[in-house]
Amino acid sequence: MSFAVPSEAYARFMGRYAEPLAGVFAAFAGVRAGQRVLDVGCGPGALAAHLGSNGAEVSAIDPSPPFVAAVRQRLPDVDVRTGTAEELPYGDAEFDAAMAQLVVHFMTDPVRGIRQMARVTRPGGVVAACVWDGPTGALAPFWDAVHVLDPDAEDEALLSGAHRGHLTELFVDVGLRAVVEESIAVDIEHPAFEEWWEPHTFGVGPAGEYVQRLDADARARLEGVARDRLGSGPFRVVATAWAARGTV
Repeated sequence: MSFAVPSEAYARFMGRYAEPLAGVFAAFAGVRAGQRVLDVGCGPGALAAHLGSNGAEVSAIDPSPPFVAAVRQRLPDVDVRTGTAEELPYGDAEFDAAMAQLVVHFMTDPVRGIRQMARVTRPGGVVAACVWDGPTGALAPFWDAVHVLDPDAEDEALLSGAHRGHLTELFVDVGLRAVVEESIAVDIEHPAFEEWWEPHTFGVGPAGEYVQRLDADARARLEGVARDRLGSGPFRVVATAWAARGTV
């Protein structure tokens, strides 16, 4: 899955959920000030910004050049590189913690990616990841509308980590210890339907790609179904994610 889109498009599409999620996720992971932390699949920097503002020494990596450029501009103190989770360009045991927010389900090889996160984390350090729950995550309202018109559409509920226990299985497979998995959530108010809908047309992720494949009439029908289900606004979306942490 490619995210070769402008960072501003991603921020309007997912940043509105990812930024508040970062604080909840960091608290779950137990990251403390002064620790060296790697943000894997950092996107435009929601988690990295939160970690840095709370005193962590942050490094970050992402395969999307626009996102890497955005982090360099936004967070000049962060060592950010272009690369993938499956081939982390760091030495063994360099970090106190390695974290992946909303990333595991887009890894080409999640087991290899998490194993790499464990490799670069010191013994006794923490590896943590979170992924939107398929039925109740941030994109559930969108896919619920899609399935009214296209019941067989493949949504993100089938991706790695999108259901309870999937992350635990991955963490155990790579040998992490004391694995804990819990649900975490953010509650986001959308002031108007248009504010919620428009970012879905930007081509970001599976949802954006789905919309861009539709012709004008099909897109209008989907927009109409979503509006009927959500209303004109304001409305709230409670977005739930599964989060797991384990010890190296």
